[in-house]
Amino acid sequence: MKAALSVLAVLSLLAYPALPQQPPAPAASEAGSPASSADRQAEAYYHFSMGHSYEQLFESTARSEYASLAIEHFKKAYELDPASTVIGERLAEMYAKTQRIRDAVLEAQEVIRRDPNNLPARRLLARIYLRTLGSWSAAERQREIVRRAIEQYQEILRLDPADADAALWLARLYRTQNEHEKAEEVLRQLLTREPQNERALEQYAQLLLDLGRPEPVVERLANTAAALESPALLGLLGDAYAQLGQYDRAEAAFRDALQLDPRSIPLRRGLARTLLAGQKPDQALEQFLRLIELEPQEPEHHLRAAQIYREQNRLEEAEQHLLRARERAPGNLEVIYNEALLYEAQGRFQDAIRVLADAVVALKPQREQESVRRTLAVLYEQLGRLYRETDQFSTAVATFRELESLGEEEEKRALLLIPDTLRMARDLRLALTESRRALARFPNDPSFISSHALLLAEGGETKEAARLLRNLLGRAGDDYSIYLALTQVYERGRAFSEAEKAARQAEALSQTPAQRELVWFMLGAIYERQEKLQPAEEAFRKVLASNPRHALTLNYYGYMLAERGLRLEEAVALVRRALEQEPHNGFYLDSLGWAYFKLGQFEQAETYLTRAAERAPHNPTILDHLGDLYQQTGRHQLAVTFWEKALAEWQRALPSELEPEKISALERKLAELKRQLAQKSAERVQPR
Repeated sequence: MKAALSVLAVLSLLAYPALPQQPPAPAASEAGSPASSADRQAEAYYHFSMGHSYEQLFESTARSEYASLAIEHFKKAYELDPASTVIGERLAEMYAKTQRIRDAVLEAQEVIRRDPNNLPARRLLARIYLRTLGSWSAAERQREIVRRAIEQYQEILRLDPADADAALWLARLYRTQNEHEKAEEVLRQLLTREPQNERALEQYAQLLLDLGRPEPVVERLANTAAALESPALLGLLGDAYAQLGQYDRAEAAFRDALQLDPRSIPLRRGLARTLLAGQKPDQALEQFLRLIELEPQEPEHHLRAAQIYREQNRLEEAEQHLLRARERAPGNLEVIYNEALLYEAQGRFQDAIRVLADAVVALKPQREQESVRRTLAVLYEQLGRLYRETDQFSTAVATFRELESLGEEEEKRALLLIPDTLRMARDLRLALTESRRALARFPNDPSFISSHALLLAEGGETKEAARLLRNLLGRAGDDYSIYLALTQVYERGRAFSEAEKAARQAEALSQTPAQRELVWFMLGAIYERQEKLQPAEEAFRKVLASNPRHALTLNYYGYMLAERGLRLEEAVALVRRALEQEPHNGFYLDSLGWAYFKLGQFEQAETYLTRAAERAPHNPTILDHLGDLYQQTGRHQLAVTFWEKALAEWQRALPSELEPEKISALERKLAELKRQLAQKSAERVQPR
């Protein structure tokens, strides 16, 4: 028996960490107290040892009776030695393991009250707070728990500045409270001590990306050994490059990451999104289809595939994937928005309007929520554009006024869209009135000054428009756009030499291929209007060498050739390439119909010219072309009807749109055809 007690004593001492020194023995007058104190400590050792043993059994078996026994023994040990913080820690830990959270918190707090520098107790209390976060639905209660956890991790780092886990948790908790500067400082200090700490690098990079600061992420990760060996960090590096618009580097980072972790869905998603943003739709589609294989129930993969198919004019496949996205995310507003875009691509404009209008009606009662207002802004803008596309200009203006009421940013967009819509409706007087209202609201905003200048140019006020724009040079921060607007102003005023100079200035300031392509396109149009066909062709070919799918150039170049009866088969091919991208564009349909007319292929010409007139019923050139077709095919009364419509539309045209030579030619052929018809009519009624 003595041997057994000796072994038990040794085991107890091993299991029971060093306790604080017991209080000094009472005075000798307290008979029996030394023996009593020794007995109590021995018994405390015993119960602590048993509690520890049952704790281990509970951890290995998960049987609740062992947990109860462990708690019972720890409590008895604590009763015998209430000054021991070690026993208090173990009891609090056991409460936490058995989800007796309140007891665990109270016990840990008591230990800390008696010993504020007790590191294990503070770590335990911090862990308990973290565990309980998910169990509270009330936001106020969650904030209080986060505050308490932050307080504990701050103290842990005071006591142990090298505790990396505590630093990571503290930074994460700061982020939940939007205290980003504090989170960044904690992570910086940790990375100063441990520059290769992968978890710290990951959290630091994610924090800065969330704040829209990709530059320091690239600076740190691109030259860090840990990042080059970590799929997660390479993925974050890819995100940083993507935020900077460096899509080739982003693609390389994601591909390197996938080499290390080929089954990672987030990395493949990042690659797919990067390829899409980097104008590599075929490669992006390949990745999204692979994601569909890996995650068939994820609606975003189907939605992006549908988007790419739609942009490639593969409308049947787009519809299939959009249907799958809608099945997986019914009521999702991005899916609804893309459904409207698909209907528009299919020429189903009223269906597109219906879908967006229904979405607006459903959301309007919730417009007080900021997220709903942002969504409504997108829907209103697209809905208004659709109304414009279908010549419902007054409804478009009313829709943009709804957009105007949503907030300052939305107000700015609406105040730019409303005058432009009135210009399209050929109500220049009201367009200028609305533009002046916008300028009064935002007098120093370059966007409104530029917009107003372009409207003045439409009315023939070229000098005043140019003066307004030149005053912005060097002040607006975007001289490229100012020179581009100047080019348009001079071109509309037929000041072609000045237009070319402004375009060359814009070309010198171009920073992207798209910017250069737009300048070259405008130069081609300027040359074409002066009948300088060789430099016009050179400019258009430069655009197409840079971007073979540039629809504006394909159409303009093809129409230029067709109008002059030059290389008509080439003209047809060029315009067809434009129509592949925008199959319901009225101007492109007219260009193709006119090219077929010039070829003498009147049946095909009628198909496209009729569709063009349906899409742009107020365009005088399209109506004139259709009249020519009817006259050429012997349907003279129809020719008169459409020529008269064309003449009426010319009379409504804006000053900058007027083409006196075309109007004179139209008047002559209309008068001649009417004369011929009158003569034939008179011949029919003469007696034989």
